[in-house]
Amino acid sequence: MLLVFAVNSLVCLAVVLIHHEMLIVLQRRAPHLRSPRHRVLFALVGTLLAHVAEIWVFGLVYYTCHYSTGLGGLAGNFDGSLLDSVYFSFSAYTTLGFGDIYPSGNLRFLSGLEALLGLVLIAWTASFLYIEMRQNWDKS
Repeated sequence: MLLVFAVNSLVCLAVVLIHHEMLIVLQRRAPHLRSPRHRVLFALVGTLLAHVAEIWVFGLVYYTCHYSTGLGGLAGNFDGSLLDSVYFSFSAYTTLGFGDIYPSGNLRFLSGLEALLGLVLIAWTASFLYIEMRQNWDKS
């Protein structure tokens, strides 16, 4: 149980830090672009890349845990590949819900946390992009 708590905590901390650091980088670098609309586009692409990186972190953890004993696994239409693990992560992160692949055992906790974090981080991105658009959209 302690190992599950540690894995869940570390993964959640890692993706929040990835998101936080990406937003800081985007905020610092965007003003150097000449066009205000390019600043908004830069922020949009940067935040999308952050989300993809976060999904891949979760996918790598699902893949690793699936082949570790006692940490749960993925079941259903799961072929054991890294890409299937990332596909499942996309479903969980975006709160689409489980379909053809679903978690079993202790990975159920991580998938629930991923859905919660995905919701929060997507909302954080929306707030960030709203501010960027308010500051830059009508200036060009």
